[in-house]
Amino acid sequence: MTRPFTRRSALAAIGLSLFATSAQAQDFPSRPITIMVGLAAGGITDITARLYAEAVSKITGQRVIVENKTGAGGGVAAAAVQNATPDGYTLLVFSGSQHATVPAAGNATYEPVKGFAPVTFLFNSVVVLTVPGDSPAKTMKELHELGRKKQGGLTFGTPGLGSPSHLLGAKILLADKVPFEAAHYRGGSPMMADLITGRVDFSWPTLSTSRSYLADGKLRALALDADKRWDRLPDVPTLDELGYGKQKVASWFALAAPAGTPPAVVGKLNEIFIKASQDPELRRRTEENGTPLATSTPQHMGKAMEEEWQTMQQLAKVLNLRPQ
Repeated sequence: MTRPFTRRSALAAIGLSLFATSAQAQDFPSRPITIMVGLAAGGITDITARLYAEAVSKITGQRVIVENKTGAGGGVAAAAVQNATPDGYTLLVFSGSQHATVPAAGNATYEPVKGFAPVTFLFNSVVVLTVPGDSPAKTMKELHELGRKKQGGLTFGTPGLGSPSHLLGAKILLADKVPFEAAHYRGGSPMMADLITGRVDFSWPTLSTSRSYLADGKLRALALDADKRWDRLPDVPTLDELGYGKQKVASWFALAAPAGTPPAVVGKLNEIFIKASQDPELRRRTEENGTPLATSTPQHMGKAMEEEWQTMQQLAKVLNLRPQ
């Protein structure tokens, strides 16, 4: 008699648990949501996270707080979210390549795949090769020739170890056998300050962080990592046009919750953020910034995270990446 009773009790407990989780998802969110960004304020990750936060707040009626928690190329924020309560109220916006590269380089206290519940892609990043306005280099070829002649090679500013612009620039320089030294910053804004003043020779910033400086001549664009030329920079060639298509790296940015977040809550978050991506103001601002929106199912994003982790472990060895 005991065994059937125990089995029925277990099934009842499971049923109550599923009911509670479903009810939790229906009521979600019932309080403010915090989105953590591992890079400094003013960069493309921060800017787009705040645009999404505004749109999500309008949909849910709840405050959505964006918190910049810098350090270790985004690793500090990633570790904080991984260790947060898995209830859907603490989320991470991150670069797919950087999220995988930091631990691949041996500098992380988080599990890039197992530590998180994928929610959805958010956007893609378009980056542009830029040099200070007074640089003698007028083309990518001239920049590389300068690097071969300069003692110590080119100084390369990046918004963080393993960021898409870092990996892209490094792969191109390695392919062309150009000596360089990378200077990693905690986001796009501090990097731009040194690029404008010539403390670094070049960088691959996003269109959003570089466009005003390009417009006033403080920076010069030499190439664009995009499927086609940008209408605001019609004379700047794409990497495909220059023959560097093989050096491209993943440029997607996404949203994740801590591992263990109930699937129903993840599904509700996915629904909310996809709806937010259709907000007219969000779409207008991201198009202006050169950051095309991209959403997905949690399953599709999870597969991309796994593939990126495998790819970046190999690339970290090729680039001889070390903890910063």
